[in-house]
Parts: sequence; structure tokens; C-alpha cells
Amino acid sequence: MFRTILLAVDMNDLPESGHVAEAAVRMAQCEGATLHVVNVIPGSGMAMVGSYLGPEQEHRIRSEAREKLESWAAEAIPSEVRGSLHVTQGTIYHEIIKAAKEVGADAIVVGANRPALSDYLVGPNAARVVRHAPQSVLVIR
Repeated sequence: MFRTILLAVDMNDLPESGHVAEAAVRMAQCEGATLHVVNVIPGSGMAMVGSYLGPEQEHRIRSEAREKLESWAAEAIPSEVRGSLHVTQGTIYHEIIKAAKEVGADAIVVGANRPALSDYLVGPNAARVVRHAPQSVLVIR
């Protein structure tokens, strides 16, 4: 059913990303699919903030995120299902949907914020991916 799957991870929340990755790996293995991974660095927001950081700082942030993603994926994603790794920057849900389109994903796997007792909502980025993505989206709690 699914030949290409995109896993969205947050490298700043590895314990949760690890749980989500386990589900995505099992799904890819069962389907015989390729599992691509995307990590989105939130955009710097206002142009003033971006100009303050400068291109060197942004390059360093992306390079560090890429190294961290590669190291994590080498241990978390078996080579027989691992596809390409992507580090992007911008609006999280938009970048996830964009990466899914680029790899031709049939499905997207995202994590949801673990709800508190009084909060049973899916996280805002996961909810936006579900609403806007043309692919099937699996939200892992």
C-alpha cells in the first residue's frame, strides 16, 4: 500500500522522536517501503532576527542539525529501509508537506504532543499536516 514513507522528527526531542521512529520503521518494514526522514529547523521568524543571525550562523545551525540527524538515523533507522535524510528550515508543517512531495511520499508519519489530563488535542503542527497533506498521515502518540 505504501512504497515511500516520510518520517518527521524533532531532533530537539529525541526520546519522543525515537518512539515515533520505531513505529515508522515497523511500518516501512511491513510494507517493504523506503523511509525518508525530515527534521525541520523552525524559521527565524522576523527578517530582523534572521539578519542578526547572519548566513554563517544559519549554515552552522543547519550543519549541526544534519550531523545530529545522520548520527541518530544510523542507529534508529535500519539501512534496508532508510532513504534520504532532509534538514530544512521554515514553517514546520509546510516544510514537512513540501518534503513529502519532493520524495513522492505515499504516507507521512508524525508525532503528537503527549496530552496532559486536560488537553486531548493533537499538537498544532501534526494537526496542520493532517489537514493539509494530500497523503495519508499517521500520528503517533
